[in-house]
Amino acid sequence: MAGVVVGCAGSAWLVASVLAPEIFHDHLGQAGIDHDSAEAAHVEEAFTDSIVLALGLAVGVAVLLALLASWYLTRRVQRSVAVVTTSTVEIAGGRYDTRVASPELGREFDDLATSVNELARRLGATDTSRRRMLADLGHEMRTPLATIDSYLEAVEDGVRDYDDDTREVLWRATRRLERLASDIVAVSAVEEHLTRLHPVPTTVAELVGTATDAAREQFADKGVELTARELVDAEVTVDIDRMGQVLGNLLDNALRHTPAGGTVTVSTGVHDTGLVSVTVTDTGEGVAAHHLDHLFDRFYRVDTARGRHSGGSGIGLTITRALVEAHGGRVSAASDGPGHGSRFTVTIPASSRG
Repeated sequence: MAGVVVGCAGSAWLVASVLAPEIFHDHLGQAGIDHDSAEAAHVEEAFTDSIVLALGLAVGVAVLLALLASWYLTRRVQRSVAVVTTSTVEIAGGRYDTRVASPELGREFDDLATSVNELARRLGATDTSRRRMLADLGHEMRTPLATIDSYLEAVEDGVRDYDDDTREVLWRATRRLERLASDIVAVSAVEEHLTRLHPVPTTVAELVGTATDAAREQFADKGVELTARELVDAEVTVDIDRMGQVLGNLLDNALRHTPAGGTVTVSTGVHDTGLVSVTVTDTGEGVAAHHLDHLFDRFYRVDTARGRHSGGSGIGLTITRALVEAHGGRVSAASDGPGHGSRFTVTIPASSRG
């Protein structure tokens, strides 16, 4: 910065040296003073001395101010860079709660601080998800592994025969482990936002129609009636595949817990708050009030014994919640109690109209 000031001062001196003498002598002539007189020489010397002194002083003050400003800004930049460096070292060491305050040095530095903070947040979320995944995995693997171990030991000791019943139990436990591994990968991808959304305009009626058409055969096979009513043509901007996955999970959950002869109904609604909703209502087993707040927790089951035998891992609703929240919406569950069915409602923003 000081070099810039000196360069500007040199340029000003050069221009003044070229233009000032001509202008000065012209004004002497207009004042009636002879250019070659002693008076003119004295005036010119006074003018030159004052210009040199003023310009020299101005340059000196400017250079001093430039040096002070450069020192101040350099110190601030160094401190900001040092903070970012220290923070990244802490983040690399596993302290994902580390955050960088805005240095207030302009948009670029603010963007840098924001990027570092977002990196720390995502790494923290990933690490939390990894820890939870490992804990859940260890917990969920115990039952099928214990089943396999006990049956194999019984066969080896001659307590049980390796008959069709034994093979079926072992195959069920093995398939349970396979589904568990697949579910772990799926929910981790959703919760860590590894699956990018590709939102496009569509309507709620189209989403519901596609989901119910895809599930109709499964419902018919079990003898459960699937109906869709009050479908609105409200426009939404969503990832069609992911919202199809959401509705598919809710329909699958309703089918799993609704006995033959029951009914599952899908309805929609538009709210004054600029939101649209899709509700899946079944006439199935229902849910006790103390379970409702936990239905979307990872691997949570209302009836653990039934869940294991029917193939449900308790993870489909977790994926549903993650996908709905990624669309800026929410999902909730309600029930009048065991034996009175349940209702799952997805609420997402409607597309704004220009």
